[in-house]
Amino acid sequence: MTTVTKTPSTPPALRRRRRTVGERQLVAAVAVGAVAVLALWWHDTTILAGPGEWVSAAGRITGLLGGYAVAVALLLMCRAPWLDHGLGTDRLARWHAMTGRYLLGLLSAHAVLITWGYSLASGSGLVAQVRLLLVAVPDVLLAVIGYGLLVLVGVLSARQVRRRVGYETWYLVHLLTYVAIGLSFLHVLSAGADFRTGWAEAAWITLYAVVAALLVWYRWLNPVRNALRHRPRVAAVTSEAPGVVSVVVAGRDLDRLGAEAGQFLRWRFLTPTGWWQSHPFSLSAAPTDSELRITVKALGTHSAGLRGLVPGTRALMEGPYGALTVARRRNPGVLLLAGGIGITPLRALLEQHHDQGAEAGPATLVYRARSIEDLVHRQEIDRLAQAAHIDVHYGVGPSGGSDDVLVGERLREVVPDLGDRDVYLCGPGPFMEAATASLRRCGVPARHVHAEHFEL
Repeated sequence: MTTVTKTPSTPPALRRRRRTVGERQLVAAVAVGAVAVLALWWHDTTILAGPGEWVSAAGRITGLLGGYAVAVALLLMCRAPWLDHGLGTDRLARWHAMTGRYLLGLLSAHAVLITWGYSLASGSGLVAQVRLLLVAVPDVLLAVIGYGLLVLVGVLSARQVRRRVGYETWYLVHLLTYVAIGLSFLHVLSAGADFRTGWAEAAWITLYAVVAALLVWYRWLNPVRNALRHRPRVAAVTSEAPGVVSVVVAGRDLDRLGAEAGQFLRWRFLTPTGWWQSHPFSLSAAPTDSELRITVKALGTHSAGLRGLVPGTRALMEGPYGALTVARRRNPGVLLLAGGIGITPLRALLEQHHDQGAEAGPATLVYRARSIEDLVHRQEIDRLAQAAHIDVHYGVGPSGGSDDVLVGERLREVVPDLGDRDVYLCGPGPFMEAATASLRRCGVPARHVHAEHFEL
C-alpha cells in the first residue's frame, strides 16, 4: 500500500440538481396536514356535555390523527425519487417506522376511547358496548379486522422479531397493510362523525387518492415503463467471493435513468420464483448508458438464487434511490468506510472518483471484512487505487484487533486531515455503530458523514 499526498481541491461540480423535498419542507407539510385534521375535528365538535361526550371526542380526534398517520406512513414509503434523493432511504425508513408506531398508538387509543365514551354516555358496560358497536355501527367489524392486520405487521416489523423472520415472509405479511388500510378507510367514511359535510369527505378521499396514485406509479407502473423503455436483461453472472455474485444487466439508454455511483435500485428478476418480489441492490460499478452492475451476497432465499440467473433473463427496475452520492460532498477530500458487502456502493464511488481525475481531491478507503476471501472486488479496487493515487487500508478478522483503525482514535492517524473530508459509510449494523463511534471520538461533524445501512 502506498500513500500519496495530493493538493486538496474543491468538490467536483455536480452534473445537475434534481428537484427534491428536504427535511424542513416535509415536516412543514405534514404539520400543516395535522393542523387541518385538527381543524376538521374542531369544526364538527359541538358543546360537550358530560364525561361520555368528552371521552368520545378524544376518541374521534385520535381516530382522525391515526388515519392521517396512515397516509403519511404510506407517503414515506411510496419510493418517490424526489423524496428519497432529498432525505435518503435510511431516514425515510426510520420515519416510516416511527410513524407506524404512532399510528398504532393512535388507533389503539381511538378504539378504547370511543368504546369507553359510548359506554359512559349510554350507561352500558364495556362488553355490551363492544357488541353493540360491532353489530350496529357500519363497517366497525371491518375496521377491527384491519386494525388486527396492522398490529400483525407492526409486530413482525419490530427489530427483535424482524431479525428472526425471513424477508419473503415479512414481505408477504407487509402486503396485508394495503388490505388493512382499505378496510379501515371504508369504516372512516361510513361511520366517521366528522365526515357529515361533503367537503370533509372529499378532502379525505383526495388525500388517500393522491397517496395511492404515488404508490401505484412509483412501485408498479414506473418499473413497467422502465422495462419498456430500457429493455433490461441479465448479461452476465460472475462469482466474486464465497456466497457473493455480480450480476450485469444490459439495456438501452440506461443513462436516462439518472442513476449515480453510490445509489441502488430495486430489482425484480422475472423468474418463476422471483417475479413477485423486488429487492434493493446497490450499483457496484459506475453506471453507463448500456450496463448496470450489482454485487449481491447470499443472505436469504432470493439473494442466494441470483447465482442461478441465466443471461437473457428479463428484469424490472425501480429507482434509482439513495443519497450516498457525490452530491453530498462539501469538503475537499473524501474518506470511504466499508464493511463486508457494504463495499458495493463505495466501489462505484471509487470508480467515479477515479474518472474525475485530479479535481476529485484526496481519497482514502478503509475496507474491513471477516477474511481475505471476503474482500470483494479487491483486484478492481487495487487497480483503481493505483491509477488514481487513492490510499487503501484493508482490515480482516474480528473487530477491535491490532489492524482495526476504528479502535480509539486510530482513524485520525490514518487520515490526519479527517476534518476536511466527507465520510461515506456503508456496511452491516455492528460495523456502522463502530465506525460512527470512531468518527464521533475523532470529532467529525455529523453533517460530514453520509451513511447507508446494510442489514446483514
